[in-house]
Amino acid sequence: MLASRSRSDHLGDMTKTLFCFGLGYTARALVRSLDDGWRCIGTSRGEDSAKVPPGVEMHQWPGRRPSLDGVTHLLISAGPSEAGDPVLADFREEIAARADKFDWVGYLSTTAVYGDRNGGWVDENTGVAPSSVRGDLRVAAERGWQSIPGLPLHIFRLAGIYGPGRGPFSKVRAGTARRIVKPGQVFSRIHVDDIAQVLRASIAQLRPGAVYNLCDDDPAPPQDVIGLAAELLGLPLPAEVPFDEAGMSAMARSFYGENKRVRNDLIKSELGVKLLYPSYREGLRALLKVETEALERKSDAWF
Repeated sequence: MLASRSRSDHLGDMTKTLFCFGLGYTARALVRSLDDGWRCIGTSRGEDSAKVPPGVEMHQWPGRRPSLDGVTHLLISAGPSEAGDPVLADFREEIAARADKFDWVGYLSTTAVYGDRNGGWVDENTGVAPSSVRGDLRVAAERGWQSIPGLPLHIFRLAGIYGPGRGPFSKVRAGTARRIVKPGQVFSRIHVDDIAQVLRASIAQLRPGAVYNLCDDDPAPPQDVIGLAAELLGLPLPAEVPFDEAGMSAMARSFYGENKRVRNDLIKSELGVKLLYPSYREGLRALLKVETEALERKSDAWF
């Protein structure tokens, strides 16, 4: 039976089963990009079924406990809470017992683990130094996964994610977008399709224990992104709003409390990745085309 074989027994097998804890926006992008040789399973808290890619077996979790029998590839995109990592809480013992049955395990983390660097550069060799609660939780989760012996773990530290349905255009169209300016502030970001291609490249080139930063080539001020979105839509440039006068929520302000530039050299040199969208400029142009076509179809279900 597939579930009883060791990792080396099925490395060349055509039967590949991906189990996604948390079939959210990023995991769905990966699933859609895989070829027909994959069986895909995912969990959801009860998300809109219209967003689930065809052919994916879904389980409501938390709820009924899903089986990991036959799973060869495991993606964890469910984020931690103050109670800890939910997957480790429910499945650590089972995953540890099956560690040698998995070909690849991917954990989606965040660049928040690096904390605030006053605009300086970080790479995978930079020590973690979280400066926010969400960063603390991610560091704890990473260490929890790293503590499982023999697990072929690959950690992916994601910058700000954008893509279809998650870009600036809807707010710019609605007139609610603001160009909030904090001098010197930049954010790194990455298109969801580039996340998917990095994950596929990692699956094809295993290196258990690897940590990768996932971001584009151009950390940029957030007001520049909004400005380009308005330009592409042919709409007036939203007025600049000083950060101290923006009246942002505590959560939104916390993101501005971290200022760093993230390097992505390793995904290129080790995995051979060529970014589809090396900056927000290419990404927004492609995104506008996709979203415009979706509006014309009156459908955004796949976002």
